[in-house]
Amino acid sequence: MTSKSAASLEKATFAGGCFWCLEPLFAELEGVDDVVVGYTGGQVQDPTYQQVCSGRTGHAEAIQVTFDPGRIAYRDLVQVFFSLHDPTTRDRQGADVGSQYRSAVFTHSPDQAAIAQEVVQAMTDQHVWSGPVVTQIEPVRTFFPAEEYHQEYYEKNPGAGYCQVVVAPKLSKFRQHFAAKLKSTTP
Repeated sequence: MTSKSAASLEKATFAGGCFWCLEPLFAELEGVDDVVVGYTGGQVQDPTYQQVCSGRTGHAEAIQVTFDPGRIAYRDLVQVFFSLHDPTTRDRQGADVGSQYRSAVFTHSPDQAAIAQEVVQAMTDQHVWSGPVVTQIEPVRTFFPAEEYHQEYYEKNPGAGYCQVVVAPKLSKFRQHFAAKLKSTTP
């Protein structure tokens, strides 16, 4: 935990494909206090991984980031988020297909919603992507933490096939691109 009081920390919630890919990246950012993987945006109370994977609950695999806005701005988190996945593919990231893998920013305040919209508009104006951004921007509903075995999955399972083939290369690229924004303890 940072030296800041819990009252000064804020939350940001993002869905951009498999939560195993997003969690270790955001955890390395300076100003990020905690990252929890889970589910949000659906109709079922306290869903399980198996239920969410069925695509019938309406939930997205998501991360909830607790951050210190005095050390990293919400806008920076949104910009990082958009650099980590393809926001132009509906209900898909790479080989992961289904509404549970959609691109979404789940906002915690009207200010967060406005900032997310501004970032999308700026990317659109700059033609960052060849297609239109389909990322949903909506208020967060209940966030349900995923089962314990999903938390810090990459850290606990670096030798797993998915981690070696998908997460590790993404993490390496992330560290190079965002070196100036990483915690000093990051390798």
